[in-house]
Amino acid sequence: MSHVFPRHTKASLPVAIAGDGCYIIDKTGKKYLDGCGGAAVSCLGHSDADVLDAIRNQIDKIAYAHTGFFTSEPAEELADLLVRHTPEGLDRVYFVSGGSEAMEAALKLARQYFLEIGETSRHRVIARRQSYHGNTLGALATGGNQWRREPFAPLMIETSHISPCYEYRGRREDETAFEYGQRVANELETEIQRLGPENVMAFVAEPVVGATAGAIPPVEGYFKRIRDICDSHGILLILDEVMCGMGRTGTLFACEQDGVAPDILCTAKGLGGGYQPIGAMFCSAAIYAAIESGSGFFQHGHTYIGHPTACAAALAVFRKLTGGIGDRVKPMGEKLDASLRAAFGQHPHVGDIRGRGLFRGIEIVEDRGSKTPFDPKRGVNKAIKKAAMDAGLMCYPMGGTVDGVVGDHVLLAPPFIFEDAQVDELTDKLDRAFKAVF
Repeated sequence: MSHVFPRHTKASLPVAIAGDGCYIIDKTGKKYLDGCGGAAVSCLGHSDADVLDAIRNQIDKIAYAHTGFFTSEPAEELADLLVRHTPEGLDRVYFVSGGSEAMEAALKLARQYFLEIGETSRHRVIARRQSYHGNTLGALATGGNQWRREPFAPLMIETSHISPCYEYRGRREDETAFEYGQRVANELETEIQRLGPENVMAFVAEPVVGATAGAIPPVEGYFKRIRDICDSHGILLILDEVMCGMGRTGTLFACEQDGVAPDILCTAKGLGGGYQPIGAMFCSAAIYAAIESGSGFFQHGHTYIGHPTACAAALAVFRKLTGGIGDRVKPMGEKLDASLRAAFGQHPHVGDIRGRGLFRGIEIVEDRGSKTPFDPKRGVNKAIKKAAMDAGLMCYPMGGTVDGVVGDHVLLAPPFIFEDAQVDELTDKLDRAFKAVF
């Protein structure tokens, strides 16, 4: 009998004992193609020798030093390297242990920034429905994932949610994609006016929506309008690139493709590639200066922030991402997209295939013509996950795609070291899973 507290008490999971490139091997010797990077984490696969060597070398020097007493060479070097590549204006990096911690730090920094500059009434956060920003209480309250939020709603800060930029479901027949994007972006202006601009501190969004809705990219011009609205009211733009960042969508930072730079940006997952738990919050020079010239102290912190071993691992990962491997994402993403469309483009239960780079989503529907989703009682996403694992494929299906209750999708986020043969293998195994379910 196991004493591990699992994610699901009724689950009987295989035991992972080894990683080999794009595969995970269980105790019985069965190999699983990692078509989702776990949760868009394993960008370099599971056995990168250079990253493993960096971890060993750092442990031989010093594994841990509390940031209340010391900084470390890996943290300093990683911060310098990251800032050389960040969107314009981002100047400081706060290292944490994962995405939820990064988002929690971002929210608290936003609040403290306004306290430091004397705009003390600013505390409200606006985000989007069908978003996900983490499982800690502040991040969970900010996110728009209804299923995750509901049990803990009495514990949460009050947050406003506007429409997502979800073209497949939201665009009317009488409007272009650009017009649709402007319309839903303008909901931010309406909500700011309802709350009072003097009370709003931040708008939070994923540049490409991740697990909650399945790799939904924005339409052209959407984020530029969002940026303009934030600027016109002195509101901070916080972008959550925990899942879609670090090269996943074809550029190092996902927001680069939309021509905007945030005031605060969060990343994790692909930053450490799964080799060590690490995340990062970036902030602008102006925000840092407000803290530095004011109280001088960010009233926040965790035991493992700036962990030397985690930073050493991330440094090795980042050097690989900027040393050539990241350049593979766009062409391999195009091959994966073409393979998915060839296999499922006319499937009677596939409504939409979308995404950027090696970050792809397939929306499942009961009827293509009407876009009607399956009854959630059927548990289609769970059935697909089981059938895919039986076929030797890890993918990331989720439910509640449409509104938090109905809808199913499959998220795909394979390692950047994917080869052509593995694109075919992924599509073939996913096709076998679909046939088993449908």
